[in-house]
Amino acid sequence: MAVVGATASGKSGLAFDVARQRGDVEIISVDSMAVYREMDLATAKPTLAERAAVPHHLVDVLDPSEECSVALFREMAEGAIDSIAAASHLALLVGGTGLYHRAVIDRLTIPPQFPELRRQLDEELVDDGALELAFAKLVALDPVAARRIEPTNARRVARALEVTLGTGEPFSSFGPGLEAYPEASVLQIGVEVDLEVIDSAIERRVAGWMDEGLFEEVRALAGRPAGMSRTARQAIGYRELLGVIEEGDDLVRALEVTRQRTRALARRQRSWFRRDPRVRWVGPDELEAELTSALERLAETPQVRD
Repeated sequence: MAVVGATASGKSGLAFDVARQRGDVEIISVDSMAVYREMDLATAKPTLAERAAVPHHLVDVLDPSEECSVALFREMAEGAIDSIAAASHLALLVGGTGLYHRAVIDRLTIPPQFPELRRQLDEELVDDGALELAFAKLVALDPVAARRIEPTNARRVARALEVTLGTGEPFSSFGPGLEAYPEASVLQIGVEVDLEVIDSAIERRVAGWMDEGLFEEVRALAGRPAGMSRTARQAIGYRELLGVIEEGDDLVRALEVTRQRTRALARRQRSWFRRDPRVRWVGPDELEAELTSALERLAETPQVRD
């Protein structure tokens, strides 16, 4: 089962408390940046003490120089789920990286990427009338995908053409896409928190990061001989402070951008999970009882994984 919601909503702490009380629950972190070692503070990872009390998976599994992809994350998550099941424990997915979450619970087939082809398509689409021609090409090559995509959505048209041309297979052959919500195979509980409460928590969180030494952590990462991957460098808080350290950006402005990006992330996450009709939403005061009850039912049900 899974606990989802926006960043700074308190979902991780609440899920940890329930898992610790049960003793047979292992948490799978669904966070695209918690996978990186040495990136501890602004990723809001569970502490070492929390990881000792409750097993956590997919935390500190990659070097900051490595790229993390949806396909890689799904592979690692499925391995964790299998190992938890082998121990006769319950797997609890907790996190807010929506695409990674969907890839795991719905076993999405992730189409490969073709960066050079995508750059070419993006450059072509800036010309007048190019989007209309591109969509017409998609209709001819993959009418099923074309029916699912708005003709004016340049990003999605380009992605569908990228996959179709790059693989030689229709984009639609990789599945119905994120707009389809199949019958739930995983119970999802969403933590509903007012945005004003989340915004206040974000203010405290960013201030806490700095008090705990985030600047020094980022400076150490910037000096690593192996460097940082493109993915790792995009982490909120790290990207902004790397700008201060490497480019001489203003620190005060960098912290304000960090707060802005975190607030925007919370809103995107909220919208993402709100679109999924399978999520059962509860307030933070209700989560413990709801999660405890759901885990009790799950423990009594034979777990089958094909």
